[in-house]
Amino acid sequence: MALFVVLSVFSGLENSLISFTNVIDPDLVLLPSKGKILKLNSQQENQLRDLNISYSKIIEDRVIFTYGDKQIVAFVKAVDSNYIHTVAVTDHIVYGQWLQPNTNDAVLGNVLANELSAGMYSNDKLLEVLAMKPGSGLITMPSDAYVKLPLYPSGIYSLNNIEIDNRYIYTDINVGKDLLLFGPSEYSKIEFKLENDTSEKSIISSLKDIFPDSTIKNRSQLNEGLYKMLKTESLAIYLIFTLIIIVTLFCLTGALIMIILEKKEHIKTLYDIGLSQKKIKKIFLYQGLILSVGGIVLGLILGITITLLQQHFGFVEVSEGFPYPIVFNWQNGFVVVTTILILSIIASFIAANRIKILMNK
Repeated sequence: MALFVVLSVFSGLENSLISFTNVIDPDLVLLPSKGKILKLNSQQENQLRDLNISYSKIIEDRVIFTYGDKQIVAFVKAVDSNYIHTVAVTDHIVYGQWLQPNTNDAVLGNVLANELSAGMYSNDKLLEVLAMKPGSGLITMPSDAYVKLPLYPSGIYSLNNIEIDNRYIYTDINVGKDLLLFGPSEYSKIEFKLENDTSEKSIISSLKDIFPDSTIKNRSQLNEGLYKMLKTESLAIYLIFTLIIIVTLFCLTGALIMIILEKKEHIKTLYDIGLSQKKIKKIFLYQGLILSVGGIVLGLILGITITLLQQHFGFVEVSEGFPYPIVFNWQNGFVVVTTILILSIIASFIAANRIKILMNK
């Protein structure tokens, strides 16, 4: 019961943490395998449309932003008009409005706006973005080394995530092309949104056919570090509880050995009338398994009951109005049953082997 509940809690924590992280993460991202540029020709564009899924072309890179005497390094994320249909970023605009197409509007993260002290449509100072020009050779004039464009803050977004709110400033796709000197069919990546009835595997397979030399990542791969941390913690807890179960199963072994010693005379009688040691061992092995299966069934019933009650009613709260996250998952039940059943077989087998020692006395 305890192992099932703990695994369900970790499943809930995983879903809860990923939901915070993935607020503006797309379902799939198409990236270039090499370099920073993804080329999209007209044939590939038509094949993407035939997939009937929402997608947005993105230009993204780390650049310098200046506002008055303040300067920061952050990512410019230049998006097309379909971006708001791919990611629900407009739900998190706390001030102002989203970008107007074909303008130099900019939407800043809340943390970035505070660092720059940038307001919306301010006439006092100018928000500028600078990006180094690609190329080689000597620079004769400092102004020839970079591209500088003006931006006009139109909105501020907040995801209640310091890392993301301090990472991106959104602009129109044309600003990104002019700033980073991308060609008409060149992008940094393409982000996709999948409908509820769309198979992720089939879309990934189709995208690999369309873009054989590109890399495709889903949500879990985009947050690989967080997923690995959660999986490692879950594995550590599983191993700790498994150790506790092993210690507990010594009680089962001890109980079976006591029964064998108590029934010593009866066992010898069975042996004398022709029952082999192997069959006598099976009797006690099955007895141990019956006790174990009974415990598994009872524990699972209690564990599932506690999990479903917490999941639907949230009796235990982390803070007021925020119930402790927990998710019922049949996979956790399979892990629990398999683990305890294997350990129970080993414990019962060790106890049943006492028959051989007893017969040799």
